Amino acid sequence: MKNLKTKLATVAVATAMAAAPAFAEQGITDSEILIGSNNDLSGPFAAFGAPATKAAQLVFDEVNEAGGIHGRKIRFVVEDHAYQMPKAIQGMNKLVNGDKIFAMLLSLGTPMNIAAFKLQDAKNVPNVSPLSAARQMAEPFSPLHYAGTATYYEQIRVGVQYLAEQKGASKVCAMYLPTDFGKDIKEGAESISNETEGLTFVAETTHKPDDADFVGALQKLSAEGCEIVALALGVRQAITVSGTAKKLGLTDISFINSSAGFHTVMAKVPGGVTEGMYAASGWADLLSRMDKPEVQKFFARYTKATGEELPGSGALLGHSAAETMVRALEAAGPELSAKTFQAGIESLNYEDVVSGNTVTYSATDHQGADEVVISVIKDGNWMEIARK
Repeated sequence: MKNLKTKLATVAVATAMAAAPAFAEQGITDSEILIGSNNDLSGPFAAFGAPATKAAQLVFDEVNEAGGIHGRKIRFVVEDHAYQMPKAIQGMNKLVNGDKIFAMLLSLGTPMNIAAFKLQDAKNVPNVSPLSAARQMAEPFSPLHYAGTATYYEQIRVGVQYLAEQKGASKVCAMYLPTDFGKDIKEGAESISNETEGLTFVAETTHKPDDADFVGALQKLSAEGCEIVALALGVRQAITVSGTAKKLGLTDISFINSSAGFHTVMAKVPGGVTEGMYAASGWADLLSRMDKPEVQKFFARYTKATGEELPGSGALLGHSAAETMVRALEAAGPELSAKTFQAGIESLNYEDVVSGNTVTYSATDHQGADEVVISVIKDGNWMEIARK
C-alpha cells in the first residue's frame, strides 16, 4: 500500500508539472508579458520620464492590437519615484517582488538603476534602455543589462573636445549634481581636458536637485576663466543657468549638456533664453527629421493620443526603447526566458529612424547605439552640427 501511494504521488506530481507552463522567469504567462518601469513622472526629470512612458505605452498598445508577440500581450506597469531614492527603492521592490515583472524598461536615474541592479539581477530581470547613460548601465558587462546609447562620459568627452577645437578654448569647468550621474559628466570633462594638449580643467560647482539660484556659482566660474562648462543638472536648472548667464553678461562661456539635458523643451523656451546652448547626445532631435515618414507617423500618433503639441526627447526615447523591447521579444521566440531574451536582443541590428541612430547589440556589446550627436540651439530649435 505504501508503494502504491508513493507511485500515485509521483504520478500526480509529474502530471502537475506537465500541465504547468514551463516559464523559469517571473512575469511570463501563456498570454502576457509584464514589463515594468521605475520612473520620474513628477520630479526634476519628469520632462523625460512622463512622455517616455506614454510613448512606450503607445508602442505596446499597437503591438497588442495586432495580437501581441507570439500570442502574448504586453502589460506595462509604471511607478513614479519623483527622482527620490526612498521612493525609487519602494517602486523597485513593488515591481520586482510585488508585480513580479519579467523586465525593467526605461527606468530613470543613474543612482536609481545602480541601486536596483542587485535585486533585479538576483531575480533574473533584464534591465533594458534605462533613462540613464551612465557607464554603469553596461559596464561591467552583464547578460542582464542593456544600455540604449553612448554614455554621458563619452558624450561629454566628445562634446568638450569638439567645442575646444571650434572655439579655441582652453579652460574647462563643470556644474553638476553630486550623484553618479553628475560625477560621470565631471569626470568626462576632466579626463578629456587632462588628455588634450592646451586644455585644462580649472573649476567645478556642485548643486542640489532643487537649487534654483546659480548667480554665485556662475560668478565663481567666470572668475576662474571658464570657457566651456559641462552641465549635469535638471532640465529646468539648465534653462535657469543659461538665462542667468545671459543676464550676467557671461556670453564668453559655452554651456554643454549631455543627453540628460538634450530635450526639445530646452530649445522652446521663449525669449531666446537657451539660444546658443550645446548638447552632446546619443540621438538626433526629432524636429530636425520631420521629412521622414516614420517620424511623421510617430509625431501624429503621439500628439493625437496625448493631446500634447510636441513629442519631445522623452517621447522619442520611450518610442525607441519600446521598439527595442518589442524587437528583442520577437527575436526571442515563443519560449521566452531571460536567456532567450538575451539571444534575441543580441541579434538586433537596425536603423532607428525616430531616434536617428543605429542600434546594434551583440554577445560582447550591450550598448545599443554608439554615435555621439553634437547639437546647438539656434532660432528655437536644436540643430545638429557634428556627429562622431
